[in-house]
Amino acid sequence: MNLHAIKAIYRFEMTRFFRTLLQSFISPVVSTSLYFVVFGAAIGSRIDQVEGVSYGAFIVPGLIMLSVMQQATSNGSFGIYFPKFIGTIYEHLSAPINFLEITLGYVGAAATKAMFIGLVILATANFFVDIEIQNWPAMLAFMVLTCVSFALLGFIIGIWASNFEQLQLIPLLVITPLVFLGGSFYSISMLPENWQTVALFNPVVYLISGFRWSFFGMADVPIGISLLAIATFTGLCLAVIWWIFRTGWRLRQ
Repeated sequence: MNLHAIKAIYRFEMTRFFRTLLQSFISPVVSTSLYFVVFGAAIGSRIDQVEGVSYGAFIVPGLIMLSVMQQATSNGSFGIYFPKFIGTIYEHLSAPINFLEITLGYVGAAATKAMFIGLVILATANFFVDIEIQNWPAMLAFMVLTCVSFALLGFIIGIWASNFEQLQLIPLLVITPLVFLGGSFYSISMLPENWQTVALFNPVVYLISGFRWSFFGMADVPIGISLLAIATFTGLCLAVIWWIFRTGWRLRQ
Protein backbone atom coordinates (compact mmCIF):
# COMPACT_ATOMS: atom_id res chain seq x y z
CA MET A 1 0.00 0.00 0.00
CA ASN A 2 1.52 3.31 -1.17
CA LEU A 3 0.56 5.53 1.77
CA HIS A 4 2.59 8.44 0.41
CA ALA A 5 0.49 8.54 -2.78
CA ILE A 6 -2.77 8.33 -0.83
CA LYS A 7 -1.64 11.13 1.48
CA ALA A 8 -0.57 13.34 -1.45
CA ILE A 9 -3.93 13.02 -3.24
CA TYR A 10 -5.83 13.48 0.01
CA ARG A 11 -3.93 16.62 1.02
CA PHE A 12 -4.29 18.15 -2.44
CA GLU A 13 -8.07 17.66 -2.40
CA MET A 14 -8.45 19.00 1.13
CA THR A 15 -6.38 22.07 0.24
CA ARG A 16 -8.72 22.78 -2.68
CA PHE A 17 -11.67 22.49 -0.29
CA PHE A 18 -10.34 25.20 2.02
CA ARG A 19 -9.43 27.43 -0.93
CA THR A 20 -13.10 27.50 -1.97
CA LEU A 21 -14.50 27.75 1.56
CA LEU A 22 -17.40 30.03 0.59
CA GLN A 23 -18.74 27.62 -2.00
CA SER A 24 -17.79 24.39 -0.23
CA PHE A 25 -18.77 25.20 3.33
CA ILE A 26 -20.84 28.33 3.88
CA SER A 27 -23.28 27.71 1.02
CA PRO A 28 -24.62 24.32 2.23
CA VAL A 29 -24.90 25.61 5.81
CA VAL A 30 -26.95 28.63 4.69
CA SER A 31 -29.13 26.42 2.47
CA THR A 32 -29.83 24.03 5.33
CA SER A 33 -30.67 26.94 7.65
CA LEU A 34 -33.29 28.03 5.14
CA TYR A 35 -34.77 24.51 5.23
CA PHE A 36 -35.11 24.84 8.99
CA VAL A 37 -36.85 28.18 8.60
CA VAL A 38 -39.28 26.92 5.94
CA PHE A 39 -39.97 23.38 7.12
CA GLY A 40 -39.23 23.72 10.83
CA ALA A 41 -41.03 27.02 11.42
CA ALA A 42 -43.67 27.26 8.72
CA ILE A 43 -44.68 23.61 8.38
CA GLY A 44 -43.61 22.63 11.89
CA SER A 45 -46.06 25.11 13.36
CA ARG A 46 -48.87 23.07 11.77
CA ILE A 47 -47.46 19.63 12.65
CA ASP A 48 -47.02 19.14 16.36
CA GLN A 49 -45.18 15.81 16.57
CA VAL A 50 -44.19 12.82 14.48
CA GLU A 51 -44.14 9.58 16.48
CA GLY A 52 -43.60 11.49 19.71
CA VAL A 53 -40.83 13.76 18.36
CA SER A 54 -41.29 17.45 17.58
CA TYR A 55 -41.37 18.02 13.83
CA GLY A 56 -38.47 20.47 13.94
CA ALA A 57 -36.23 17.85 15.57
CA PHE A 58 -37.64 15.03 13.42
CA ILE A 59 -36.38 16.58 10.16
CA VAL A 60 -32.82 17.16 11.43
CA PRO A 61 -31.49 13.69 10.42
CA GLY A 62 -33.12 14.03 7.00
CA LEU A 63 -31.60 17.46 6.41
CA ILE A 64 -28.17 16.24 7.46
CA MET A 65 -28.46 13.25 5.14
CA LEU A 66 -29.60 15.51 2.29
CA SER A 67 -26.52 17.71 2.65
CA VAL A 68 -24.12 14.83 3.28
CA MET A 69 -25.25 12.85 0.23
CA GLN A 70 -25.14 15.90 -2.03
CA GLN A 71 -21.73 17.05 -0.80
CA ALA A 72 -20.14 13.59 -0.85
CA THR A 73 -21.37 12.96 -4.40
CA SER A 74 -20.40 16.42 -5.64
CA ASN A 75 -16.91 16.38 -4.11
CA GLY A 76 -16.29 12.79 -5.17
CA SER A 77 -17.28 13.45 -8.77
CA PHE A 78 -15.43 16.74 -9.22
CA GLY A 79 -12.30 15.41 -7.54
CA ILE A 80 -11.66 12.76 -10.21
CA TYR A 81 -13.29 14.65 -13.11
CA PHE A 82 -10.93 17.62 -12.90
CA PRO A 83 -7.69 15.61 -13.44
CA LYS A 84 -9.46 13.74 -16.23
CA PHE A 85 -10.53 17.07 -17.76
CA ILE A 86 -7.03 18.61 -17.72
CA GLY A 87 -5.23 15.35 -18.54
CA THR A 88 -3.32 14.73 -15.32
CA ILE A 89 -5.24 11.47 -14.84
CA TYR A 90 -2.63 9.86 -17.13
CA GLU A 91 0.05 10.65 -14.57
CA HIS A 92 -1.99 8.75 -11.99
CA LEU A 93 -2.44 5.80 -14.33
CA SER A 94 1.28 5.63 -15.19
CA ALA A 95 2.49 6.12 -11.60
CA PRO A 96 3.35 3.09 -9.42
CA ILE A 97 -0.02 3.20 -7.60
CA ASN A 98 -3.03 0.98 -8.05
CA PHE A 99 -6.71 1.79 -8.40
CA LEU A 100 -7.39 1.25 -4.69
CA GLU A 101 -4.83 3.87 -3.66
CA ILE A 102 -6.19 6.41 -6.14
CA THR A 103 -9.72 5.71 -4.93
CA LEU A 104 -8.75 5.98 -1.25
CA GLY A 105 -7.14 9.37 -1.82
CA TYR A 106 -10.01 10.97 -3.72
CA VAL A 107 -12.90 9.24 -1.94
CA GLY A 108 -11.31 9.74 1.47
CA ALA A 109 -11.04 13.49 0.87
CA ALA A 110 -14.62 13.73 -0.47
CA ALA A 111 -15.98 11.77 2.49
CA THR A 112 -14.04 13.95 4.94
CA LYS A 113 -15.47 17.13 3.43
CA ALA A 114 -19.03 15.77 3.57
CA MET A 115 -18.52 14.55 7.14
CA PHE A 116 -17.22 17.96 8.19
CA ILE A 117 -20.21 19.73 6.65
CA GLY A 118 -22.63 17.23 8.20
CA LEU A 119 -21.24 17.84 11.69
CA VAL A 120 -21.39 21.60 11.20
CA ILE A 121 -25.03 21.35 10.09
CA LEU A 122 -25.75 19.23 13.17
CA ALA A 123 -24.26 21.98 15.33
CA THR A 124 -26.25 24.60 13.41
CA ALA A 125 -29.48 22.66 14.02
CA ASN A 126 -29.07 23.21 17.76
CA PHE A 127 -29.76 26.91 17.21
CA PHE A 128 -33.22 26.04 15.85
CA VAL A 129 -34.35 22.98 17.83
CA ASP A 130 -33.35 20.97 20.90
CA ILE A 131 -31.69 17.73 19.86
CA GLU A 132 -30.73 14.77 22.02
CA ILE A 133 -28.84 12.00 20.24
CA GLN A 134 -29.49 8.63 21.87
CA ASN A 135 -26.65 6.73 20.22
CA TRP A 136 -23.61 8.82 19.25
CA PRO A 137 -21.46 5.89 17.99
CA ALA A 138 -24.27 4.70 15.71
CA MET A 139 -24.91 8.25 14.46
CA LEU A 140 -21.24 8.77 13.57
CA ALA A 141 -21.01 5.30 12.02
CA PHE A 142 -24.05 5.88 9.80
CA MET A 143 -22.73 9.29 8.76
CA VAL A 144 -19.27 7.91 7.91
CA LEU A 145 -20.74 5.01 5.92
CA THR A 146 -23.05 7.34 4.01
CA CYS A 147 -20.23 9.78 3.26
CA VAL A 148 -17.98 6.99 1.98
CA SER A 149 -20.65 5.23 -0.09
CA PHE A 150 -21.86 8.39 -1.83
CA ALA A 151 -18.30 9.63 -2.35
CA LEU A 152 -17.71 6.32 -4.17
CA LEU A 153 -20.83 6.97 -6.24
CA GLY A 154 -19.57 10.48 -7.01
CA PHE A 155 -16.21 9.02 -8.05
CA ILE A 156 -18.01 6.81 -10.59
CA ILE A 157 -20.05 9.78 -11.85
CA GLY A 158 -16.87 11.85 -12.27
CA ILE A 159 -15.32 9.14 -14.44
CA TRP A 160 -18.52 8.68 -16.46
CA ALA A 161 -19.15 12.39 -17.08
CA SER A 162 -17.76 13.87 -20.29
CA ASN A 163 -18.66 17.49 -19.46
CA PHE A 164 -19.63 19.68 -16.52
CA GLU A 165 -23.35 19.39 -17.34
CA GLN A 166 -23.27 15.61 -16.96
CA LEU A 167 -21.35 16.04 -13.72
CA GLN A 168 -24.45 17.61 -12.12
CA LEU A 169 -27.06 15.50 -13.92
CA ILE A 170 -27.33 12.53 -11.57
CA PRO A 171 -27.02 14.51 -8.28
CA LEU A 172 -29.78 16.91 -9.36
CA LEU A 173 -32.14 14.58 -11.19
CA VAL A 174 -31.66 11.35 -9.24
CA ILE A 175 -30.13 11.74 -5.78
CA THR A 176 -31.97 14.87 -4.62
CA PRO A 177 -35.45 13.55 -5.59
CA LEU A 178 -34.68 10.19 -3.94
CA VAL A 179 -33.73 11.98 -0.71
CA PHE A 180 -36.90 14.07 -0.72
CA LEU A 181 -38.99 10.96 -1.40
CA GLY A 182 -36.98 8.87 1.06
CA GLY A 183 -38.57 10.10 4.27
CA SER A 184 -36.26 13.01 4.98
CA PHE A 185 -39.18 15.27 5.98
CA TYR A 186 -41.71 12.64 7.03
CA SER A 187 -42.05 9.06 8.21
CA ILE A 188 -43.05 6.62 5.49
CA SER A 189 -45.59 5.23 7.99
CA MET A 190 -47.56 8.43 7.29
CA LEU A 191 -48.04 7.33 3.67
CA PRO A 192 -50.91 5.17 2.37
CA GLU A 193 -50.12 1.46 2.53
CA ASN A 194 -49.52 1.11 -1.21
CA TRP A 195 -47.10 4.04 -1.24
CA GLN A 196 -45.26 2.60 1.76
CA THR A 197 -44.51 -0.47 -0.34
CA VAL A 198 -43.30 1.71 -3.22
CA ALA A 199 -41.11 3.76 -0.84
CA LEU A 200 -39.27 0.62 0.28
CA PHE A 201 -37.77 0.36 -3.22
CA ASN A 202 -36.01 3.69 -2.59
CA PRO A 203 -32.52 2.85 -1.22
CA VAL A 204 -32.27 6.24 0.51
CA VAL A 205 -35.13 5.24 2.83
CA TYR A 206 -32.84 2.73 4.55
CA LEU A 207 -30.05 5.27 5.03
CA ILE A 208 -32.30 7.96 6.51
CA SER A 209 -34.20 5.44 8.63
CA GLY A 210 -31.02 4.07 10.19
CA PHE A 211 -29.62 7.54 10.76
CA ARG A 212 -32.85 8.73 12.40
CA TRP A 213 -32.82 5.64 14.63
CA SER A 214 -29.48 6.78 16.09
CA PHE A 215 -31.14 10.07 17.09
CA PHE A 216 -34.53 9.01 18.41
CA GLY A 217 -34.47 5.21 18.68
CA MET A 218 -37.16 4.77 16.03
CA ALA A 219 -36.90 3.67 12.43
CA ASP A 220 -39.13 2.97 9.44
CA VAL A 221 -37.20 -0.23 8.65
CA PRO A 222 -35.17 -2.58 10.89
CA ILE A 223 -31.69 -1.27 11.68
CA GLY A 224 -30.04 -4.47 10.42
CA ILE A 225 -31.60 -4.03 6.98
CA SER A 226 -30.35 -0.43 6.89
CA LEU A 227 -26.78 -1.58 7.59
CA LEU A 228 -27.09 -4.32 4.97
CA ALA A 229 -28.34 -1.78 2.42
CA ILE A 230 -25.36 0.52 3.05
CA ALA A 231 -22.88 -2.36 2.89
CA THR A 232 -24.40 -3.65 -0.36
CA PHE A 233 -24.37 -0.21 -1.97
CA THR A 234 -20.74 0.36 -0.95
CA GLY A 235 -19.72 -3.05 -2.27
CA LEU A 236 -21.41 -2.43 -5.62
CA CYS A 237 -19.65 0.93 -6.00
CA LEU A 238 -16.25 -0.63 -5.24
CA ALA A 239 -16.93 -3.40 -7.76
CA VAL A 240 -17.81 -0.84 -10.47
CA ILE A 241 -14.67 1.21 -9.74
CA TRP A 242 -12.52 -1.93 -9.91
CA TRP A 243 -14.07 -2.77 -13.30
CA ILE A 244 -13.49 0.79 -14.57
CA PHE A 245 -9.78 0.73 -13.75
CA ARG A 246 -9.41 -2.82 -15.04
CA THR A 247 -10.93 -2.00 -18.42
CA GLY A 248 -9.91 1.69 -18.67
CA TRP A 249 -13.51 2.68 -19.43
CA ARG A 250 -13.76 6.47 -19.81
CA LEU A 251 -10.18 6.82 -18.56
CA ARG A 252 -8.01 6.13 -21.59
CA GLN A 253 -9.72 8.41 -24.10
